[in-house]
Amino acid sequence: MKNIIVVDAQKCVSCHSCEISCCIAHSQSKNIYQAIFEKPLAKKRVVVEKYGAFSVPLQCRHCEDAPCVQICPTKAMHREAGADAVLINEELCIGCKWCLQACPFGAITLGDGEKAILKCDLCIIRTEQGLQPACVDACPTNALKYLSVDQFTKEKRRGFLVDFFG
Repeated sequence: MKNIIVVDAQKCVSCHSCEISCCIAHSQSKNIYQAIFEKPLAKKRVVVEKYGAFSVPLQCRHCEDAPCVQICPTKAMHREAGADAVLINEELCIGCKWCLQACPFGAITLGDGEKAILKCDLCIIRTEQGLQPACVDACPTNALKYLSVDQFTKEKRRGFLVDFFG
């Protein structure tokens, strides 16, 4: 996996900008003023959850050895060769909900009145164009970052050194 969405829960202020931007990015019009009138309404694929003093944006972690991909009987859940994102082929999905049960993060949901499931796709259309996922772009506090694994581990080490050595 080349890039991941990293969450800094200490920076999240629970503004839900990530949820709104996700809906817009997955709408037909890609415009907030038009998206609210679309049928069907676009659904968010990230959910801000409160846990104690923290708020945390939760979305699919795109596991390298994804349990949802392994358990899917129709191969609707899949990862394309060389891609970061675990994707869903809605036409193959039979709505068995095994992926919901297999996801260790509870990041897969069922669409309203639809058989196909919903989950973060890392805004694959945006990332293929060299852009960041919509939730990352929209975050006003930079609680969400889209980083390479190397960048993330480098920042983690730097943070540890600052914390340890002051």
